[in-house]
Amino acid sequence: MKYDIIIIGSGPGGIFTAYELAKQDANLSVAVFEAGYELAKRHCPIDGEHVKKCVGCKSCSIMSGFGGAGAFSDGKYNITNDFGGTLFQYIGKKQATELMHYVDEINMSHGGAGSRLYSTAGTDLKKKCLQNKLKLLDASVRHLGTDNNLVVLGQLYNELRDKVDFYFESPVSEIKVLNNGFCVVSKEKEYFCDKCVVSVGRSGSKWMEKICKELNIATKSNRVDLGVRVELPAVIFSHLTDELYESKIVYRTEKFEDNVRTFCMNPNGIVVNENTNGIITVNGHSYEDKAKQTENTNFALLVAKHFSEPFKDSNEYGESIAKLSNMLGGGVIVQRFGDLVRGRRSNEKRIEEGLVTPTLSATPGDLSLVLPKRILDGIIEMIYALDKIALGTANEDTLLYGVEVKFYNMEVELDNNLESCHKGLYVIGDGSGVTHSLSHASASGVYVARKITGN
Repeated sequence: MKYDIIIIGSGPGGIFTAYELAKQDANLSVAVFEAGYELAKRHCPIDGEHVKKCVGCKSCSIMSGFGGAGAFSDGKYNITNDFGGTLFQYIGKKQATELMHYVDEINMSHGGAGSRLYSTAGTDLKKKCLQNKLKLLDASVRHLGTDNNLVVLGQLYNELRDKVDFYFESPVSEIKVLNNGFCVVSKEKEYFCDKCVVSVGRSGSKWMEKICKELNIATKSNRVDLGVRVELPAVIFSHLTDELYESKIVYRTEKFEDNVRTFCMNPNGIVVNENTNGIITVNGHSYEDKAKQTENTNFALLVAKHFSEPFKDSNEYGESIAKLSNMLGGGVIVQRFGDLVRGRRSNEKRIEEGLVTPTLSATPGDLSLVLPKRILDGIIEMIYALDKIALGTANEDTLLYGVEVKFYNMEVELDNNLESCHKGLYVIGDGSGVTHSLSHASASGVYVARKITGN
């Protein structure tokens, strides 16, 4: 089979590349290869009642498939250059912002209309944060919710499937550079194209590293974010979430001067498992539908660690911490904050008697046996700092799930077109190490599609 363009990965980067290519030039032949399932077949067997823990599916439907790892997230599109990646360093802040707004318009026209756009502009919370040694980052946040996010993805897929050839359950094993294009190998079959766009997301980090080595594409070590997911009564954070929904707050610790930040806030949401390369970590979701909402809010507290020579594999470091959690707890560990500061492990009795009902079935344990002391000390400091702007955060019954790890791909060496050293081979989205969010990944797809079509 011969195509003009082959896209590897159908996460937000791949989807918006295909969408914009079809819009700019309907005569282009485009194929999308995806290791996971189509949207309708994506289903995690964990129901919290009959199946409580990860069963190790062949393809993790939470992490892979049409929509990528963001399909079952709560659909937060942060329109900002202050966080979410460094796309602006390649294409400029103005264009990056314009593309994120363009993506937002597409989402609104494909089932997202009516969802709220939150903003930090003019909020008094910024002053309150600064008074307590916290920094509230600026952003506009479009919250679709997990349910509406799936509606948007469904409409995008229905529009694209007649214009693009999708190959699901078709992992790509090799990319060959030819004199006049590329050969993509999937399930021992060869497919040819003039241009190739790689958009494999964070779950494709090991695969991306392998491809870069095989094709002699330069990379440099990125960071890894380690921490916990906090779960507490929604009313404690309601004054922040009602106004901002997603508040990105950064704290610089007194002890080590490390930056600790909130991430992925889910008002009235649930805590969920993730399976990345066989390693079970924790994340959070939330819904727009009030019938699916809970009485809890959850968010991550993460410490970013950058490594210098001779250490090169930051993801391997993060994986080793997550593996330790899996070894001790058989998956995710949960601990009451009060037990953590007392230096004792949590047990089922203390959690059952607590004021916070867990939304994820996890193993009661001791996170101090898993997370490095420096990271755990920073998280404890951050909880006490947040308690000053959201009284009750540091309550003894606040739950901490561990570990949460955000893997960032080795940053691929790209030019300002997001093109690799091989002419016609583009690397976009979180798989490039350039973007770290739904909005940035989507914008990178639109950008490359326009570069390919010359528009």
